[in-house]
Order: sequence, then structure tokens, then C-alpha cells
Amino acid sequence: MRTIDVNSDMGEYESQDFLGREALLMPLITSVNIACGVHAGNPDLMRRTARLAAQHGTAIGAHPGFPHAGDFGRHDRRTSPEEVESLVSIQLKTLTDVLASDHLTLSHVKLHGALYNLAAKERAIADAVTRAVASFDQQLLLFALAESALVDSGRAAGLSMVQEAFADRAYRSDGTLVPRSESGTLLQTEHHVRRQLHEILNGYVTSIDGQQVALQSDSLCVHIDTPHAVEFVRLVRTEIESADARIARPRAH
Repeated sequence: MRTIDVNSDMGEYESQDFLGREALLMPLITSVNIACGVHAGNPDLMRRTARLAAQHGTAIGAHPGFPHAGDFGRHDRRTSPEEVESLVSIQLKTLTDVLASDHLTLSHVKLHGALYNLAAKERAIADAVTRAVASFDQQLLLFALAESALVDSGRAAGLSMVQEAFADRAYRSDGTLVPRSESGTLLQTEHHVRRQLHEILNGYVTSIDGQQVALQSDSLCVHIDTPHAVEFVRLVRTEIESADARIARPRAH
């Protein structure tokens, strides 16, 4: 039976609304990606989110991104591979140090925002991310946009890759995500999310310009800041189970 992970990015917001949403979402997902204090988050938020994950048996991952300069780490930055490698390494250590105080373990890494998209397209940046993760802990799983440059880079370095697809984001015909700066990037109705889920579970997705793009996914992401995120995660779980698949955290392979 096919196994699919369900993940979400957390530890990015301090408002009671988002903290309450995290509490509702955590029992429904199998992996959580925790902001490491650069694009968002702080040690207290990291610790709170990690403890909540531990209560529900949710795999704990790092969510490193570009520094927040008023854009939440979502705008492209021209930076060198060396800078990216250092940036990722520092954030992995930050979260690992926080987890150590509660004897919790880091299981995976998933990049955030513009860094995620850049590593998906540019092999030199992907290789820098791979070096940072592999040198920090070769056993860490590395999440990456399905069929992207980061998947190829991680595999070449011997890392266990988790290919990720998005139930709530629009795709371009090259398999990359439509940037958040453009209209139509977030799917906001149950009808659209259900349709995209059906496609993803059948190995493809329809791009914003109507092209079918092949992809294989090990994990499905729903963003916590998507409207109706909790309802969408419940929908994701229902659709996965209806497709005769099992929902479970990813494993090294």
C-alpha cells in the first residue's frame, strides 16, 4: 500500500489565532516544519511547536529560509551557494539546540519560501543546500518540490528525499509553484483543492495555463495560512484514504 505524508509549516506566527490553528492541525498531520528564527519564529515558538508535535507523534523538521526583511522570506535574493550553505547550517543548529533541551530529535529539513523555490530550479543552490544537510546529519530526510533540481542533488549526495506536492498551491507548466506575488497562487475553495488532490494522487497536476505536469509525491503540504486550512487538511486525509493509501510520516530509504 502506498504511504503518503501530510505536512504543514508552523512556528511562524505568535497570534492566538495561529496558535489555536496549530493546535487543531497538529493531530491531523504527520510532519511539521518549524521556522528557525530567520524568516520567522523564535526559540519560544520553536519549543512550543516542537512540544506540541511530540505530544501527537508528529515528525519534527527544520524550515530554514532567507532572512525576513519585510517579505517573510518569500522574495528572491541573489546570493551565493556559500551563503546559502552557511544560512541553512546555522538554522539547523539553532533548531537542534532548542530541541535538545527537551530531548527531541530532528527528522527532516524543508526549505521555506524563496529559498525553497530557488533550490528547486538552480542546481548550484540545490547542491549548497544538500551539502549543508548532509554535513549536519546524513540521516536527515530532505523535502523538495517533486521532480526538482533539489531532488536530483539530494539523491546524488545519498540523502533520502521526500518529494513534495501542494494541495493548495497553483503550479506552472515547468512544475514550479506560481509565486505568491502573482494572482491565483493559492487555491481557496474545496472544489479546487479536491480536484488538485485527485490529480496529484494520480501522478500529475494541471498547471495554471492548462498543461498536465507529471509528478510523483511522497508528501502533501497544506499551508497554515491558507483560508480554511484545518478543513483542507481533513479533506486531504479523506482523499488519501479514499485512494487506498496510508497516511504516515516518511521514512529513510
